[in-house]
Amino acid sequence: MRRKSVSYSKYGYLFSIPFIVAFIIFMLYPLFFTAVIGFTDLKGFGKTDYHFLENPLQNFELIMANNSFQVSLKNTFKIWTVSFIPQIVLALLLTAWFTNRRLKTKMQGAFKVIFYMPNIMTAATIAILFSVLFFYPVGPINYMLQSLGVISEPYYFTVHPQSAQAIVSFIQFWMWFGYTMLILISGVLGMNPELFEAAEIDGATVVQQFFLITLPNLRTILLFVLVTSMVGGLNMFDIPRLFNNGMPDLATTTTSLFIYNQAFAGSYMFNRAAAASMIMFCIMAALAVAIFYLMRDKDAIRQHKEEKAVRRAMKQAAGAER
Repeated sequence: MRRKSVSYSKYGYLFSIPFIVAFIIFMLYPLFFTAVIGFTDLKGFGKTDYHFLENPLQNFELIMANNSFQVSLKNTFKIWTVSFIPQIVLALLLTAWFTNRRLKTKMQGAFKVIFYMPNIMTAATIAILFSVLFFYPVGPINYMLQSLGVISEPYYFTVHPQSAQAIVSFIQFWMWFGYTMLILISGVLGMNPELFEAAEIDGATVVQQFFLITLPNLRTILLFVLVTSMVGGLNMFDIPRLFNNGMPDLATTTTSLFIYNQAFAGSYMFNRAAAASMIMFCIMAALAVAIFYLMRDKDAIRQHKEEKAVRRAMKQAAGAER
């Protein structure tokens, strides 16, 4: 007699129910509700009644024409770009250093922990730390610069727009380069070591191995880093909010901070905050698609097209024989 096989798949579905319920309640429903109220007149706490506007795009048009939103959008892209470029460059250099078999770097674990440590610190802690460092007039940075003769008088870093933006950009870079480095190192360690051994036998230098073997095989990891960094960078809120509250002159106001101010500061315009959120969602989705398109494997696509053409030709030939 055949024994009846036991199916355990139902238990997997059972254990996934709590996650599905939590996702629907805390993620899917708020996302759908945010998209809906962007087309309504909903304002203020405690209101349950709202009406769809005669012009459904009115909130979106007001947000796009809002000077503060335009400034915050420029600030967001500027701060993200200034922080991400050195972040990815330093992460790649450190990855090449730690994964180089010729160097055999000692104490790699300690270095990785030190570089990653800023990422596990809370945003409030980092904001307080840098506020103290750049405190006017007797902060450590001012004291050091005066001692070295770089400046003659204390400099008010948080009052000047350019210096405030530079500090926020540096904080973002400092917090995330260690995380990016670990992701890239994981990608390199997952490669076939025979590739590097063959390259060494053929006389390839360290630089040639990095650009001709490491980077091409890191395409998928780099795609992940670019997309997640872009989404995180365009959503940055905690450091600009806690460090300088978007000041001075909106220099460190990002789109997330603008949305927060629209929804929870003064007028409680939930409808316009929702419209701004959906605009940012569309921008990030378009950028993600562009990154996927630019990072695609052209050789694999070409090979797939050629294989498809061969199969089509074989089918046509088989049909003609019949």
